[in-house]
Amino acid sequence: MSHRVHLFSLRISHAMRECFTNNLFSRSNVTKDLLAGISVGIIAIPLAMALAIASGVPPQYGLYTAAVAGILVPLVGGSRFSVSGPTAAFVVIIQPIVHQYGLAGLLVTTVFSGILLILMGFLRLGRYIEYVPQAVTLGFTGGIAVVIAILQVDELLGIEITEFPTHFYEKVGVLLAEIPAFDMTSLFIGALTLSVLIIWPYFIKSMPPHLPALVVGGLFAIALASFHLPVATIGSTYQFLFPDGSIGHGIPPFIPNFELPWLRHLPEDPILVWNLSLFSDLLAASFAIAALGAIESLLCAVVLDDMSQTRHSANSELLGQGIGNIVAPFLGGITATGAIARSATNCKSGAKTPLSAVFHGVFIFLAILYAAPLLSYIPMPSMAALLLIVAWKMGEFHKSLNLIKTASKSDITVFLTCFSLTVLFDMVVAIIAGIMLASLLFVRKMSELTELKNSTDKHFPVQPANKCFKVFDINGPLFFAAADRIFGELSLLTDQCDGILLNLESASMIDSGGISSLLKLIAQCKASNTKIYLGKMNRPVARALIKAKLHKSDTNYALFSTVYEARAAFMAT
Repeated sequence: MSHRVHLFSLRISHAMRECFTNNLFSRSNVTKDLLAGISVGIIAIPLAMALAIASGVPPQYGLYTAAVAGILVPLVGGSRFSVSGPTAAFVVIIQPIVHQYGLAGLLVTTVFSGILLILMGFLRLGRYIEYVPQAVTLGFTGGIAVVIAILQVDELLGIEITEFPTHFYEKVGVLLAEIPAFDMTSLFIGALTLSVLIIWPYFIKSMPPHLPALVVGGLFAIALASFHLPVATIGSTYQFLFPDGSIGHGIPPFIPNFELPWLRHLPEDPILVWNLSLFSDLLAASFAIAALGAIESLLCAVVLDDMSQTRHSANSELLGQGIGNIVAPFLGGITATGAIARSATNCKSGAKTPLSAVFHGVFIFLAILYAAPLLSYIPMPSMAALLLIVAWKMGEFHKSLNLIKTASKSDITVFLTCFSLTVLFDMVVAIIAGIMLASLLFVRKMSELTELKNSTDKHFPVQPANKCFKVFDINGPLFFAAADRIFGELSLLTDQCDGILLNLESASMIDSGGISSLLKLIAQCKASNTKIYLGKMNRPVARALIKAKLHKSDTNYALFSTVYEARAAFMAT
């Protein structure tokens, strides 16, 4: 595709079609996709479980999400190497939904968000991802990372907290009060897992540390249990029902059944009572999920484009993500989006087509069927340690520090606003406030670029007797903020001059706000009997003035093709 066409195109299965067109489905490429898919699957299994736990649901729902969305989205989406599944960014949004409305409420919200993502694709909104400032993105991702990290402290230390408060400072207060009751065994297992996660990449770069770290944590947990030093595991923490009604522990070793999202409940979940209040709450949350899902998916696709020198179709990817989030909840999947770390691993592992992501989903299904008993031995402190690493990488604090050191004060203000609002209040509020603040600061910055320059001596060196005529060059866009300032300054001269000429050759545009300010200036000139001339304007400005019917001259106001024509007209008066 040519430059920027990818931002506007929309077709289902765009990435698959592109690979068929380019004859990429050879035996050699499929083999590479299979190996890449297995590599990503090994990483995705512990991450999917950990993110499900952080979101407030049993770990198998993270596996269902990674498997179903991981298979479906690459088949119908627009990014060749993107791997979809649960991600850390959603934790702060979906955990309150699970707490208030249970699993069914989350699944229904996910379906709603899928519908919104499809609508965003059809409205061709994919191109607007490039308009989200980096300060906003770093702010809310950094804030999410801090929240996720705080939520792992209780599992890492073996502290039993029945219910976390809503506000951040209250959560910190509860944790500080309970820290003296920490469990040494849990802390040891968590610290050991965290150490492996940090140290492993320095010695072995060919294999990610996630699975080895959990294996080490699990083996030590089993050894300590033999000395009557037990630690909480997935098997001891979570239960499920077999089809015959008997109770199992850990991860269910069977494929999820098809069930309507609003009918799938956990034992402790509240029953959904459908009314206007419930519908509005879930719909509002779905808007937040859809917006964040679109941002993260398309940012992921942009990163992959840079790595692979390919082009994704932004709107097609939104379509694919929407379909995945509609279908996955019917099979127990929670919210999914493009996962940057897993997608990057997929690309680095030699993937050639979207089949690599499909193989990753199949691998997860096979793990559910044949490795569920082994997954049940994973200690909960190890999962908390894994999420701490996820939070650290997600936060990209080195980028945030660099932004604070090198960026302008306005960018730093936007970053700190988004970060603090995400941590203290709500991520949705943070994103909205951050984008609005960034937009206002951008408008102010752009308005300052528009300049008013007195060029009277250049264009009108000799003044006629007993008359004062001034010429001003306007450089830059005359949108509402800049025009109000520029024409406001000119209005102070209406009582001092007999005539004013505005040279609009370098004025790139004028909007309705600019025209409104210009009309005020014209009215003031008429009141003081000062002539105002506009000359040498470019096509966009001329078109806007004609549309506003300002091309019709009168005795005090006129348009001219050149500065010299305007000067001649004034001299003749």
